[in-house]
Amino acid sequence: MPTKQVDAKAERALRRRAEILRAAVQLFQEDGYHSTTTHAVADRAGISVGLIYQYFGNKEDLLRAAIVDILGEFRDRIPVAMDEAGDDPEARLRSGFRTLVAVIDEKPEATVLSYRESMTLSREGRDELKKLEVETAEPFRRAIEDGIRSGAFRAVDADLVVHNLLLVAHGWALKHWRLSTWLDLDTYVQRELDLVLGAIRP
Repeated sequence: MPTKQVDAKAERALRRRAEILRAAVQLFQEDGYHSTTTHAVADRAGISVGLIYQYFGNKEDLLRAAIVDILGEFRDRIPVAMDEAGDDPEARLRSGFRTLVAVIDEKPEATVLSYRESMTLSREGRDELKKLEVETAEPFRRAIEDGIRSGAFRAVDADLVVHNLLLVAHGWALKHWRLSTWLDLDTYVQRELDLVLGAIRP
């Protein structure tokens, strides 16, 4: 098969998979994971149930993929953004946090779903999520430790600071109904960063 045809087929498959996941996330949010059926997901996506099973083994695979998808975005995009910010630890933290919140803003339903339904997953699924969360946190932890060594930050507990950064970022989705009444995305990012950085500077 010619390369162009292979590429087009792969692109269609990725697009179809994304459509299925989007439908599943919407229904999981609206009706709850346990009440949602694969038939309902198929109807929402405008496809046959059989087509879902070409991409996912069962309903738990759909849930797991939806959560892994957003965590994978964190893992892939945050280090790139932080590297592009240069060597300054504060600039790296700002860039990483801004990217983290931007991904959450792009996928708020999946973010909320990851909190609400992650314990529904099998032990293997939960272990995969934990691994991805650690990978997401690592670039932030390194930036904070670099800042401590250089004197840009006080001798703080880097892991605890990262924990707070991640919780604050997720708060944009979890409490968006309230936050959005007086803050836009950029203002939220700036003000939260000012609070965190103000607490760890010398």
